[in-house]
Amino acid sequence: MSVVGFDFGNESGIVAVARQRGIDVVLNDESKRETPAIVCFGDKQRFIGTAGAASTMMNPKNSISQIKRLIGRPFSDPELQRDLKALPFAVSEGPDGYPLIHVRYLGEARTFTPTQVLGMVFSDLKSIAEKNLNAAVVDCCIGIPVYFTDLQRRAVLDAATIAGLHPLRLFHETTATALAYGIYKTDLPENDQINVAFVDIGHASMQVCIAGFKKGQLKVLAHAFDRSLGGRDFDEVLFQHFVAKFKEEYKIDVTQNARACLRLRAACEKLKKVLSANPEAPMNIECLMDEKDVRGFIKRDEFEQISIPILERVKRPLEKALSEAGITVENIHSVEVVGSGSRVPAIMRILTEFFGKEPRRTMNASECVARGCALQCAILSPTFKVREFQVNESFPFPIALSWKGTTPDSESGATDHQQSTVVFPKGNPMPSIKALTFYRSGTFTIDVHYADVSEIQAPAKISTYTIGPFQSKKGERAKLKVKVRLNLHGIVSIESATLLEEEEVEVQVVKEAAKEATKMETDESSQDVAPGEIDVNMQDAKGAADASGVENGVPESGDKPVEMETDAKVEAPKKKVKKTNIPVAELVYGGMAPADVQKALEKEFEMALQDRVMEETKDKKNAVEAYVYDMRNKLNDKYHEFVTESEKEELISKLQTVEDWLYEDGEDETKGVYVAKLEELKKQGDPVEERYKEHTERGPSIDQLVYCINSYKEAAMSNDPKFDHIDMAEKEKVINECVEAEAWLREKKQQQDSLPKYATPVLLSADVKRKAEALDRFCRPVMTKPKPAAKPQTPSETPSTPPQGTEPQPEGAGNNENAAEGNDSGEAPSAASEPMETDKSGAAPSPA
Repeated sequence: MSVVGFDFGNESGIVAVARQRGIDVVLNDESKRETPAIVCFGDKQRFIGTAGAASTMMNPKNSISQIKRLIGRPFSDPELQRDLKALPFAVSEGPDGYPLIHVRYLGEARTFTPTQVLGMVFSDLKSIAEKNLNAAVVDCCIGIPVYFTDLQRRAVLDAATIAGLHPLRLFHETTATALAYGIYKTDLPENDQINVAFVDIGHASMQVCIAGFKKGQLKVLAHAFDRSLGGRDFDEVLFQHFVAKFKEEYKIDVTQNARACLRLRAACEKLKKVLSANPEAPMNIECLMDEKDVRGFIKRDEFEQISIPILERVKRPLEKALSEAGITVENIHSVEVVGSGSRVPAIMRILTEFFGKEPRRTMNASECVARGCALQCAILSPTFKVREFQVNESFPFPIALSWKGTTPDSESGATDHQQSTVVFPKGNPMPSIKALTFYRSGTFTIDVHYADVSEIQAPAKISTYTIGPFQSKKGERAKLKVKVRLNLHGIVSIESATLLEEEEVEVQVVKEAAKEATKMETDESSQDVAPGEIDVNMQDAKGAADASGVENGVPESGDKPVEMETDAKVEAPKKKVKKTNIPVAELVYGGMAPADVQKALEKEFEMALQDRVMEETKDKKNAVEAYVYDMRNKLNDKYHEFVTESEKEELISKLQTVEDWLYEDGEDETKGVYVAKLEELKKQGDPVEERYKEHTERGPSIDQLVYCINSYKEAAMSNDPKFDHIDMAEKEKVINECVEAEAWLREKKQQQDSLPKYATPVLLSADVKRKAEALDRFCRPVMTKPKPAAKPQTPSETPSTPPQGTEPQPEGAGNNENAAEGNDSGEAPSAASEPMETDKSGAAPSPA
């Protein structure tokens, strides 16, 4: 099971993986920790990530970036319209009122939804994780901004599905930062809570989170944000400043040229980084447009002066977060600053003034979200054992349900007006389940919507659920229990609807049995409220309960028959509650239908296949080109002795022909053509390579064989006592084998030495190695034969202690004596043959 955390930013993405020793941020193909969130569409394939960033300048109108700002937002959103003005690619309104991105791909005009493009970005991040882990990646945790709406969260899940990922959780970025901060803290108090403010200023947005920490847990107290205050806003201020300056000085309008805009924006971003550490910074861009080189210069003071409208907005989220948390600045223990846009010195000054303390940078500003997501994935995954640490997340928006009364109510008359109740108030814990009870006689609908859209800048309606059809047996209004879930991703949905019907069951008229039945009924009715659910009692709906038929989880007068209370006293018919699941149909406004997600998944697979084929084709083309240059150089250098003049000329001519073809007709060919071309070249080039290779390898192979021959010959002719137990006939065989190998080598070597280097060799290094192996196989068993083992003494034959006054005998003598005793006792012939072998292996006979 994969344990991976993804932080997909507006500008770049980061991948963190959990390992046994901790969390690692993995490197991409260029050994960088951040991967650009860019998809560039070409005539033959897509370029994603680092490859996409490299292609942006050449193909700006087909390079899709800042996709995080586009997903799940209506085309008419004023914030989206402002963003689109700065983007070089074309975006139009789709039939559903949401953006459609226009590109040229494979030579034709194509449209993609932002969700599809985000799926491509996720595919790239997934492949980076898979290369690093050498395993398939499916389970993951993805960081999202806290201000993402229900639709944006669903869009991220759909994009993950398109990329073949299964997110265990969509995790708020600031909460991920808080988790990465708190889980390693060993000095957290047991009872007293310490409050830490996390300020995350990214490329395009600012988020503030105030979290309370105790030992083994973190609780999110408040969220606040400004969804369009980030590093890119400072870039934009510099961009507009220099556009005006260059119009005045150089009489050029950069905004009329897409490539010039990209280059100036990149230069402004670098300038901002220089100003973070220096009081002033220059700008030089060669040939920006109309063949004009431009120069600029700005001081930090001037930069801060033109950035005042942005800097003034920084305090608002800070104030809002403090007020929602219900604490003052004095209650903040420390302030942690993260995010790529947080390095502007003016922002640090504002934070210091606001909190009355210096903000800290104890965390990696760019990687903390990915690390927190990987930690959360490890906590949710059974693969890893993680330190006990509880994350109490809160939901940033209030969510309400509304419905229409469709039948006259016995108490309040007709109820056909719209009614609403807040189910999940702002700050509600995540995940959470609430249960509502309705009284209806037929199919009805419930709308899920935001109770307050002032912060969200999105349509109020989220989704509509149709509950039914169902039929009540008695023909009157049926009682239905509806479960509403706020899941780990922060998505609200109606999970189930259950029809509750009471049935009479006959029982024996026995007082004890009636009591037992009452006990069973009480247990059963209490189970209706699903014991494991969170916040199951609808306290929020109390005011609307009588008019709407919403029940608060407690019996109300008139809602239930009163016989239940008297069951314990009077032996009446037993009533049992029958539960039936009712179908629930979901309609999400602006969401992708499951069938569309499946189509997008198939399309992504096709495009990924096309990319892979093109990459393999490029690799084969590069292999042909590399072979041409490499072989030509070698023919004039180290191969020149191993090829005849005519052969060399013919081969060089062939290489030149292929080189010309590569840059003309062969510029755009299929993989198979390049493979065939390389094989054709190798037919002529391989014999030359083989002759050179044989020449370099032959010497070491011969030395090895000669060493083998000499070693075994010396051992067989040696008078060393360690070889005395080997039969002389076997030693003779070893010597003969060595002599034969020596003769074979001498003969072949003479033949080889008489040939020129460009001739086909007769003595191959492989043959020499085989000869050495064969000689070793024959000689080794003979020359390493172990000495025969001495016969073990038996207890009856060996006295426990040697006789007094006798000296211990030499080893050889002892062996002989024991062997002789064994022979005398009439043992098997195999044992009787031991003395002979022992004689052989013993000391050499004396000269006398």
